[in-house]
Amino acid sequence: MQGSNQSTMRPRILIADDHSVVAEGLRSLLDKSYDVVGVVHDGRALLVEASNLKPDVIILDIGMPLLNGMDAAERLKLSLPSAKLVFLTMKDDANLAAAALNLGTVGYVLKNAAASELLKAVSEVLQGRSYVTAKLRPENWAIREARARQYSKELTPRQQEVLQLLAEGRAMKEIADILSVSEKTVMFHKYHIMELFNLKNNAELVLFALNRHLISSDPLR
Repeated sequence: MQGSNQSTMRPRILIADDHSVVAEGLRSLLDKSYDVVGVVHDGRALLVEASNLKPDVIILDIGMPLLNGMDAAERLKLSLPSAKLVFLTMKDDANLAAAALNLGTVGYVLKNAAASELLKAVSEVLQGRSYVTAKLRPENWAIREARARQYSKELTPRQQEVLQLLAEGRAMKEIADILSVSEKTVMFHKYHIMELFNLKNNAELVLFALNRHLISSDPLR
C-alpha cells in the first residue's frame, strides 16, 4: 500500500486462498498491475479484512475453511457492495458458476486456466462486466436461473455454517466458540440437518457437505 502515487492509484486487490503457495503466486502475478493490499487464508478472515481494507477487487477460492467462498461472497455483497468478486477455483461446475453470477458482476476462473485468463477476469469486473471461463459458459445464459436454483440450498445461513464446520471435523465446543453460541445450539442444528435430509451418520453428513460445495475434496480446492 505504501509507495508512489502511481501505486496508490492502481486498483486494490485482496486475495483469499487457504493455500499459501497459491496465494503468494497470485500476489506475484497481480503485483505487476495492481496494488495487492492483503492475503487471507479462510472465509472469516476474509470478511474482517475486506471490511478493514475495502479493496476494489477480491479474488477468492470457494473451498476455504471456517466459511466457504460462496457464503462469504454473499455476505460481502451486503457489507461491501462496491467490491468486485473473482472466484478462482478448481470447481468446474456450471451450476456453481451460475450461482456466483447471481451475486452480480463477478468473475469465475478455474485454477488450471492460464494466468492471462485471471488477469482478463479482473479487468472485466473492474469495467463492470462479468466473466466466466469459456469451459463453463452455456451457449444460452437464459438457463442461468435454473442452474442457480439447482445449486441453491434449503439450509439457513446458520445451518450452512454449522454443517461446514462439522464436515471439517471440528469439535462441538470449537464450533460453538467460532459461532459464539452454546454447544447445545450447535447440537440442535446438527440433528435438525440430519433429520431434515435423512442423514444417518457423520460420514453421510460430510458427503452431504461435499455435494453442496461447503467443503472440498480437491487438494487445491
